[in-house]
Amino acid sequence: MCLIVFAWRPGHALPLVVAANRDEFYARPTQALGPWEDAPGVYAGRDLEAGGTWLGIGPGRRFAALTNIRDPLQPLGSRSRGELVAGYLQGELGIEAYLDQVASRGALYSGFNLLAGDTDRLGYLSARDVAPRLLEPGVYGLSNAGLDTPWPKLLKAREGLRTVLDDPRPPRLLELLAEGAQAPDAELPQTGVGIATERLLSSVFIASQNYGTRASTVLIVDAEGRRRLVERSFGPFGGHLGEIDLSV
Repeated sequence: MCLIVFAWRPGHALPLVVAANRDEFYARPTQALGPWEDAPGVYAGRDLEAGGTWLGIGPGRRFAALTNIRDPLQPLGSRSRGELVAGYLQGELGIEAYLDQVASRGALYSGFNLLAGDTDRLGYLSARDVAPRLLEPGVYGLSNAGLDTPWPKLLKAREGLRTVLDDPRPPRLLELLAEGAQAPDAELPQTGVGIATERLLSSVFIASQNYGTRASTVLIVDAEGRRRLVERSFGPFGGHLGEIDLSV
């Protein structure tokens, strides 16, 4: 998952509103959003290569999501980052205990940002931070650096989320995730991947022959814990493959 914008408003009629794009190589085998047969109560897409996921919900009103940190010089972890989301959704540890556990073994994973929470609390851990923290109410964004790092795509998507929070219906949230304009060169981050790749990755929605936005996912949670997940799937050059709409 390469871009997540979310409104965290505990006590609100809609305490959690999430809009997220998962960017990945099209060739990587993936299972679309749905219930996991081996983990009752978990609803998520699934990486069929390593078995984990990038965003999902679980029993006990659990929610978790992940982005990678983009840094060609970082050490490569021996384990898949997707298991960090799956572990929280399938587990029983509380938010802080789980994030503390992840922090203690963070060296096993390449760089990551992890969100884990429920309708009462939401925690955040970056592989580059010493310790996790609980988030205050607000509107946030995560791309492939730390929380709210002001990359152009994050600023654009986060502002887009702010503008629809009065009526955050899935079509409006999916529309903001479909923005394909690339940032001007002068505004691009410098993450060590070269200018052509920086340009490609600078749009909210990424489309190319081999790599791009595979899924756009919306999660809306109400104060009663009811959750709606909508996912659109895409192939090379942004070709639309289908849509799934689940209410749990």
